[in-house]
Amino acid sequence: MFLHWGFIFIFGSKETLMKSNSYLTKLKPITLRSLICFLFFSFCTPTLAQKIENQQLKLTIEKAEYLYHFAYDCIDREYPNKTGHVLGDSTYLATPKEMHPTFYGCFDWHSSVHGHWTLVTLLSMFPDFDKKSEVLKKLKTNITQENILKEVAYFHDKHNKNFERTYGWAWLLKLDEALLEWKSPEAKELHDNLKPLVDLISQRFIEFLDKLIYPIRVGEHPNTAFGMSLAYDFAVKHNSELAAKIEEKSREYYLDDSNCPLSWEPGGFDFLSPCLQEASLMQKILTKNEFQKWLSCFLPGFEQKPEDFMEPAIVTDRSDGKLAHLDGLNFSRAWCLFEIGHTLDNTKMFNLANEHFNYSFSKMDSGEYAGSHWLATFATYALMKSERTK
Repeated sequence: MFLHWGFIFIFGSKETLMKSNSYLTKLKPITLRSLICFLFFSFCTPTLAQKIENQQLKLTIEKAEYLYHFAYDCIDREYPNKTGHVLGDSTYLATPKEMHPTFYGCFDWHSSVHGHWTLVTLLSMFPDFDKKSEVLKKLKTNITQENILKEVAYFHDKHNKNFERTYGWAWLLKLDEALLEWKSPEAKELHDNLKPLVDLISQRFIEFLDKLIYPIRVGEHPNTAFGMSLAYDFAVKHNSELAAKIEEKSREYYLDDSNCPLSWEPGGFDFLSPCLQEASLMQKILTKNEFQKWLSCFLPGFEQKPEDFMEPAIVTDRSDGKLAHLDGLNFSRAWCLFEIGHTLDNTKMFNLANEHFNYSFSKMDSGEYAGSHWLATFATYALMKSERTK
């Protein structure tokens, strides 16, 4: 019966099969056996697409060699540049490099910071990286003691003390975390140089959270959950005071949340999912049992069928910096899904994360600086989160 329907599948109908009987009877036994084997394996083995769907993404050396150049090419590219600078008077007029001798590249300050993070992370993960000496040269040129003290002075200006709060702050702490985890003499030197700025930002973060009554729930830079989530990764290892403050505020802001409107996402300019970023943070703060109970109220049904709630965001114009944000959203959704999926051992979340990641990764090298100056960081971070880390 199996063979009967198998041949119908190939020939299209019973009538076509009957007309082909004379041909089939003329087949050599070995040819007929091959056809039977083909039918058997076609019906009984997983397709290539099914195998790929269930494969775990991984940050390989091949991916690292592809991703590094986006950050490498822009950390010392001064223009175009969006400074976000507040002018106190005419004396404040200065070039990006004069204001920020370390983080002047990659279009804006925060992208420059996480561009450095990307390069440090790749060198740490791949000690024999082919371009190591060239990357190190740029890192050591930018992250000097003199340059960092000028960055610190900028944050002491009364008009710019809240500069890059909290998005850029969080990436700065991630950069220092990466330096501290990279066991090399060069990393220690860079960390020592960066430390005055890290200490300042850590304290500013605590002070800001003490003043912030209501969390900021948007899909772009000011998102409070995103900033606290990245900062917590650093703080839980290296700054107990900041870690305790983030734990306290996470519970205060989010513990009683329920029915997050995931169906309202994405916004047209989002590169973060407000719902998933909050869930990502809370899976770090709560125990597994606490988190699973919280998630069932926060996103009812999501654990069981995450694919019913979202699909990859579509990007219509990668030359438009705001619309290109949606590629970043696909990557940040992916890393949140990986984090939550690892906590809950949820394969459906892994598959959905893979789908989001693959949609945008295949289109990263569009030649548009609007995306290329920052998306490598988001892709790298998603790949790191694809592997279980705790």
